Amino acid sequence: MKSQKPARKIGKPQRRAPKPLPVPTAPVFPMRINKFLALKKQSTRRGADELIEKRQVFLNGRLAVLGDKVNENDNVEVRFRGNQKPPEYVYFAYNKPRGIVTHSAQGNEQEIKHVVALRDVFPIGRLDKDSHGLVILTNDGRITDRMLSPLYSHEKEYLVTTKEDLRSNFKVKMEAGVKIEDGTTRPCKVKVVDDRTFRVILTEGKKHQIRRMCVALFQEVDDLQRIRIMNISLGNLKEGAHRKIEGEELHTFLESMEII
Repeated sequence: MKSQKPARKIGKPQRRAPKPLPVPTAPVFPMRINKFLALKKQSTRRGADELIEKRQVFLNGRLAVLGDKVNENDNVEVRFRGNQKPPEYVYFAYNKPRGIVTHSAQGNEQEIKHVVALRDVFPIGRLDKDSHGLVILTNDGRITDRMLSPLYSHEKEYLVTTKEDLRSNFKVKMEAGVKIEDGTTRPCKVKVVDDRTFRVILTEGKKHQIRRMCVALFQEVDDLQRIRIMNISLGNLKEGAHRKIEGEELHTFLESMEII
């Protein structure tokens, strides 16, 4: 007689472990000089090209040119001539109202640069038109990638109100990660405030992420406010107002991104 195979045990399907986040690799030399200056946090790549065109960048004692390649032991200097001074970076916390877009206004839309009395600054990241709250404005392109890249896990906190009472399993489901159109979200932290209000701390920034997570969990967002980015809090800042980020608050902010 043929031996019978043992019956296969049927249990709950195991949930796949989330894919590990990509790990930044060591810099590879030779590299383009604009990438090198960005890596050294002296400029953005575009800003480095502008410095080179202004004849302010020297490679091993000679004027650098666009497209130069840098080896690991090369000496690269940025020199500001005459009365020119290094750029003075500024940082502001802004409380964006509903109805204002952060970038690329269309038609009759207004974006932040149209309504804020600050020159030569831009918003880092996006906050959708129907949401409101904290946006960081700056002229420092060095922090853009460090705040927005998925390689980093900087916290952003939101206060959210839903149109219907939260389901009993909402917190557990939300914190575990939610499957949406472009993948499963990272685990997050949720604190239920009342029947229709919760706080959520994310470490990623997919487009309309919280709204899509809520829809996937059979909830609809009524109001969404960003109240914190890393150590920068909205606090009592009035809607449409801005305040300068400086002192110890700024030092902690830049230090956490390894800018200083």
